[in-house]
Amino acid sequence: MSPPAATKRRPSNRSTVRDASPAKGPRGAKGGAKPSVKAVRDFRPDRTDAWKRLVGYAKRSDATTLRMLFAKDPKRATKLSIEALDMRVDFSKQRVDDAILGDLLALAEAADVRGRAKAMFAGDRINITEDRAVLHSALRAPRNASIRVDGTNVVGDVHETLARMAAFAKRVRDRRWLGHSGRAITSIVNIGIGGSDLGPAMAYEALRSFSDRNLTFRFVSNVDPTDFSEAIRGLDPATTLFIVSSKTFTTLETMSNAKAARAWCLKAFKGDQKATARHFVAVSTNAEEVSKFGIDTANMFGFWDWVGGRYSMDSAIGLSTMIAIGQSGFAELLGGFRDMDQHFISAPPSRNLPMLMGLVGIWNANFLGAGSVAVLPYDQYLSRFSAYLQQLEMESNGKSVTLDGKPVHWNTCPVIWGQPGTNGQHAFYQMIHQGSWIVPCDFIGFCEPINPVGDQHDQLIANMFAQAEALAFGKTSGEVAAEGVADWLVPHKVFAGNRPSTTILCEALTPRMLGRLIALYEHKVFVQGTIWNVNSFDQWGVELGKVLAKRIIGELAEAKPKLGHDGSTNALIEWYRKRR
Repeated sequence: MSPPAATKRRPSNRSTVRDASPAKGPRGAKGGAKPSVKAVRDFRPDRTDAWKRLVGYAKRSDATTLRMLFAKDPKRATKLSIEALDMRVDFSKQRVDDAILGDLLALAEAADVRGRAKAMFAGDRINITEDRAVLHSALRAPRNASIRVDGTNVVGDVHETLARMAAFAKRVRDRRWLGHSGRAITSIVNIGIGGSDLGPAMAYEALRSFSDRNLTFRFVSNVDPTDFSEAIRGLDPATTLFIVSSKTFTTLETMSNAKAARAWCLKAFKGDQKATARHFVAVSTNAEEVSKFGIDTANMFGFWDWVGGRYSMDSAIGLSTMIAIGQSGFAELLGGFRDMDQHFISAPPSRNLPMLMGLVGIWNANFLGAGSVAVLPYDQYLSRFSAYLQQLEMESNGKSVTLDGKPVHWNTCPVIWGQPGTNGQHAFYQMIHQGSWIVPCDFIGFCEPINPVGDQHDQLIANMFAQAEALAFGKTSGEVAAEGVADWLVPHKVFAGNRPSTTILCEALTPRMLGRLIALYEHKVFVQGTIWNVNSFDQWGVELGKVLAKRIIGELAEAKPKLGHDGSTNALIEWYRKRR
């Protein structure tokens, strides 16, 4: 994708930043001194020249269809496709042309996306509301790299943790980690929630074909006791290991399930407390609580406050993944992340996959009015990928205030949803083809099947290509009528087309490719958050519900609680108490 010439002659519109030392006050909800790092800036994308021009293009966009764009430029697919890292990403079915792409790239320049990306990779405290660096890229940095936080090179700590994880994973995989009764562990249950669950669960499903099939892996996250009950069904406590993942070791859902697991385990061992240390390990930073629970802190694997939960699957949170696919498989996964990191930080904007993914998403959300994005992997192993991206994108960019605390005047994160392969075609594709909402789609497919059976993989990929084609070009009333359809029925069989999609076609689903795909979306989120000028790395929106839930838990337990909620909540509590 060659850079439009127009990009070079347009003014930058760079934002104003405050450049000073990082704030040193206490972190967390109460905060300390107001941060004065470069991350705090007075930037409004809607005031840039590029944004204003894009508004004008959007008003005229319906007059230029994808049919017209392809007819005008027979080489469009070649120009608007990028091949890198064993994948071909085709943007040609997006409703963009050279002028639109030029101004999207100018918008990225105005927002200083590249400069702020370098600040993130360097360890600047760009998460200003928590006064933290954002260094998930350090989790996959090579051993000889130097990334400093508060004067300390964190890469050494990362590789020390990886080495400890590898040693532990090898003992489990070699059946040398024995339970309390002396029997080898054959079942692993990961207990976590949010990023401590979605990443490991998604990765296990995605890489199941690379896993040790003689080990059983299950995942528990929901505080609903059904989740735990079903996860342990058919398991033997004597051969089951629980990985409890909670940074603070106080997360309500995780610790409720961990306590249920401990009770289940101890019941099998007649209450012998020593059993806990042989059947539980922790991914946490709270040694005191881990020890109090009964876990040997020698089997506690830590991570850092510069790793957000939804960016943590390649940290110790990925311990279950490493046990499943082994150290070499996990190293390949990290290598894939690193490949995309290098591409993002070094490729020119006009050939940069995360940059263009983010910019096309900005165009669809802010100028074409698309309120959701469907992620449609044509591979059953990626059955949890859309759910993983829901947290990655919506928890990151589902914000309504800018970095300097002012209300946004533009839409931010769209809803992310989807389902794998042809299943979705028989569920919701009717709506994306003929419904009143425009739903941009990301199609993800692989050239090499992991489980070849006849021509079924060709059938699968043919369906993916066909759906993208149908969305883009549709079927006119004239084409329908030419098939001999009755006049009254013609409108029902018309496909409007002109519905945007991106196709990501990869060589094969391997640990390395999975890492590349995840990092592609991580950096896409960064690009969009930077342009929207929001903090993509905090998640205060999850806090209020937690606080109220703790209050209501107490009220449900009291004999005669004094309820002080709104009328609806009070009535629901009373109705539930009478009938539970």
